[in-house]
Amino acid sequence: MLIADESRAESEQEPDGWPDIPGDTAFTIKIREADPLVRAGFPAHVTVLYPFVHEDRIDALVHHELSGIFARHRSFALTFAAFGRYPGVLYLDPHPHDPVKALTADLTQRWPELVPYRGIFGPGLDPHLTIANHEGPATQDAAYDTLQAELAPLLPLRCHVDEVELIVWDGERWRNRATYPLGVAQRGVRADAVSVERMAES
Repeated sequence: MLIADESRAESEQEPDGWPDIPGDTAFTIKIREADPLVRAGFPAHVTVLYPFVHEDRIDALVHHELSGIFARHRSFALTFAAFGRYPGVLYLDPHPHDPVKALTADLTQRWPELVPYRGIFGPGLDPHLTIANHEGPATQDAAYDTLQAELAPLLPLRCHVDEVELIVWDGERWRNRATYPLGVAQRGVRADAVSVERMAES
């Protein structure tokens, strides 16, 4: 499990928000450069919005609208140079936060009924990339101090973000549903054509 495992580890005291049900969706940014650092059992990613609408609601019209939303955002770079912690979680802090938050804001403005992380964390969490979530709050300091010291020489990581992935929970794992390019309107490429093609391949 991808986001579900991450979020449960971040808030064990709030079990009522889980588990995910088949058809739940989310938007993430895959950070493949960070995959060798991750110890959490899922690919390195920064969550843009979890959850999005149920998969059954994503028809051609919604897909076209999503393509337009993401096309209006230019691609951007993220730098991972610092660690942070939530209870039980060690993460990398991506900078700047603003491009990721802008994507989230546009989605929640269009679908105001969506509440990031189902409201479990109030207004939501700042953008982050989970490295490890296997320790409880009582044991995390010693374990994560050691892991952080091991990984620190590999930082900073810098990556270019030019697409956002829509993923869906099929009951056993998160899988890719569609990929939406950023900034294609500025490059003169039809956003809906690119995304429809990739959606058909997933």
